[in-house]
Amino acid sequence: MKDKLLFGAAYYAEYMPEERIEKDMALLTEAGFNVIRVAESAWSTWEPRDGEFDFSLLTKVLDAAHTHGISVIVGTPTYAIPPWLAKKYPDVLSDTHAGPCRYGPRQNFDITHPGYRFHTERVIRKLLEAVSGRPAVIGYQLDNETKPYDTCSPRAQSLFKDWLKDRFCTVENLNREMGLAYWSNSISDWDDLPDVRGTINGSLGAEYQAFQRHLVTEFLLWQRAIVDEYKRPDQFVTHNFDYEWRGYSFGLQPDVDQFDAAAAVDITGCDIYHPSEDHLTGAEIAFGGAVAYGLKKASYLVLETQAQGNFGWLPYPGQLRLQAMAHLASGAQGVEYWHWHSIHNALESYWKGVLSHDLTPGDTYREAAALGKELAALSPYLLDLRKQSKVAVMVSTRSQTGLQWFPACRPGEKPEKNYSDFLRWLCDSLYRLNVEYDVIPDAQRDLSAYDLVILPCLYAAPEGLLEAVRAYVEKGGHILATFRTGFADEHLKIYHDAQPHMLTDCLGLTYDRFTKPEGVTLASDAIPLPMDTAVTDWMELPTLTTAKALCTYDHPVWGGMPAVTVNDYGAGRAAYLAACFTADALDRVLENLLPQLGVAVGPVRFPLVVKRGISAGREITFYLNFSGKSRTADIPHPAGAFLPDGKPIAADEPFTLPPWGASILQS
Repeated sequence: MKDKLLFGAAYYAEYMPEERIEKDMALLTEAGFNVIRVAESAWSTWEPRDGEFDFSLLTKVLDAAHTHGISVIVGTPTYAIPPWLAKKYPDVLSDTHAGPCRYGPRQNFDITHPGYRFHTERVIRKLLEAVSGRPAVIGYQLDNETKPYDTCSPRAQSLFKDWLKDRFCTVENLNREMGLAYWSNSISDWDDLPDVRGTINGSLGAEYQAFQRHLVTEFLLWQRAIVDEYKRPDQFVTHNFDYEWRGYSFGLQPDVDQFDAAAAVDITGCDIYHPSEDHLTGAEIAFGGAVAYGLKKASYLVLETQAQGNFGWLPYPGQLRLQAMAHLASGAQGVEYWHWHSIHNALESYWKGVLSHDLTPGDTYREAAALGKELAALSPYLLDLRKQSKVAVMVSTRSQTGLQWFPACRPGEKPEKNYSDFLRWLCDSLYRLNVEYDVIPDAQRDLSAYDLVILPCLYAAPEGLLEAVRAYVEKGGHILATFRTGFADEHLKIYHDAQPHMLTDCLGLTYDRFTKPEGVTLASDAIPLPMDTAVTDWMELPTLTTAKALCTYDHPVWGGMPAVTVNDYGAGRAAYLAACFTADALDRVLENLLPQLGVAVGPVRFPLVVKRGISAGREITFYLNFSGKSRTADIPHPAGAFLPDGKPIAADEPFTLPPWGASILQS
């Protein structure tokens, strides 16, 4: 991995309808694939009966891969349990808010169950004894897209009680911080703590979700400790973190604190899926990549993405290459497809791989093969690409949970948008404006590396964080905060002073009223907004103290009240979006606002996407055309050469990108 970009696919010999390992290895090699991922889905193959192990098929794959010069990432096979384990321990299946699980799906068990832990440790050790010395193995993947699977077993709730004791010490403190006096929920003894599944208290319910996220971190660290006993110094450990799912990768994963869980890995891995064909925008690649890069502030591996993928994802010619270049532009050091061959039975039969069901090289294989050769040529130039963003977007799983409990809708209504919608609302606008950004956690207090920090719906904000934000602005930093920021503490207990808590002087405003907008539009004398820009989902009605309004509401009653504001504070500046509104209007607002917040906005707009990085001391610029039309890049750029062929280009010389095309320029 240190000397090449990784390019490959998940490979499952155990799913194949016939013996074809040697044939597949030859096809992989011919296509320039240099890595496969194996083993994570096959516990019942490796241990068909309790205590009986057979890794002969796996070692055959590893030996064949080594013969063909293909590296291997081995996954621990613990995310899908075999039937005999569920039979042996019926209570290993997770008991959830929705009731007990049944055997059949994957990821439906209690990761705290001692029987599960015993057998998990045993199969991992047996697996590593069989594979760790094999020369093809370059690394290990811990489990697969791990979650807590909403475990609410008596065991898990007993552990939660210990979690509460450790954090609150006494029931009196718990009652006060959680507000349990409401509806007579206070407890007088720790043993009186009721089943958390019935709680109507958002603070207690959110604390249980935080505890469940902690279980994931603990589980991955536990697996890492086992793997460390076997792995060689030259082998790495990773995990394939995923995202909130909307039929594709969409938002911040609500069930895992990924910044904490990343402590278990050497290099971040991620799984990014996205719309394709005419719906390919690259926005999911950019957002997912920013999260993955941010987990360790370093390059990462795309361990799963689509080749053909789900129904409706068949790439147009050129899109497979464009997608790969977009991953690399975001900081990826490897791209692997899920998966090599299309499966012939079971749930994911129509989630197609590089090869279709006939297992013969087709158009997708041929485009992948051309890409494989190009990536091999690009490796010397793009290894260890570093991103240097001056804008940060702060994410908060506590706030995400807060908006689950208190969504932007009337009681009894189903919310149209959640935290990830509002997060992507901002991130996608930055993407369309070609403003690159880092994703940082709400645990970060030193913000000095950034010219601008964006706070989307920072609902659950501890006072230490708010003080750090205020001090950052006072010393010359810039923030852009949105509605529902600084409203509650980390336990979702609403602050009882002027909102936004501790930021009223920084933002130059306060408010005590908010509502669901109906028939409200956005107006501005300073910003050329689209006609009839609708205000949606949530609107606050601020009173300005020192801030000035850039946009106001247009409405018979709320008309003239501020909607977008900016305020000088100390040596810095703070802006506030008091409402949600249409995406095209947000683009216009940010075009005007970002330069006031220390961030230059260049002339390039989506569908032409420009992303930059540093590799070996040289600036690398990716030009990506997310459209079916040719685009001329008539924009300022330094003199340099296109990669990998070295064709020179003069400073500011225009060049053309074909439909769904990509070019890479080294300065």
